[in-house]
Amino acid sequence: MAGLRKGKCYTKVIRAYTRKSKYKKWAFIKAIPPLKLVKFDQGDLQKKFESEVNLYSKQDIQLRHNALESARQVIHKHLADLLGNNYHLKVRPYPHHILREHKMLAGAGADRMSPGMTMAFGKPVGLAAQVKKDQPIITVMVDTKDILSAKTALNFAIARLPGKYYIN
Repeated sequence: MAGLRKGKCYTKVIRAYTRKSKYKKWAFIKAIPPLKLVKFDQGDLQKKFESEVNLYSKQDIQLRHNALESARQVIHKHLADLLGNNYHLKVRPYPHHILREHKMLAGAGADRMSPGMTMAFGKPVGLAAQVKKDQPIITVMVDTKDILSAKTALNFAIARLPGKYYIN
């Protein structure tokens, strides 16, 4: 059974051609897959923190919702173990862009069963956030004494995301 395609298949930023209309016959996308990104804000949301550490992108890139969720989970786990609830984690981009895939058969005799490129618009398989260069992706607000812990947590998140990033 085939799972998700590799992240590099979807990292290039392209124009969204995902027609969703209130009239059913004009809508090319019939259903949007559910968002895997569970929370955008975590930690102590009421407290005012002294410092903030941001994760920025070095390039224009598309980030799939499952990659953002994975990065959020690893940051939350690291900060919750070290600081308890004494931080505020915020995921900035929202995945609006619908990713489509035209599934093809492979194997012996697949050319006779497959429709080829007939009606090749593709079915929605996921969502992605389009991020520009130097745009903040994840913000962690902490007290000044905990800046090193926040930077370490963001370094763990870089391994979960495609592309190149820097922490500031």
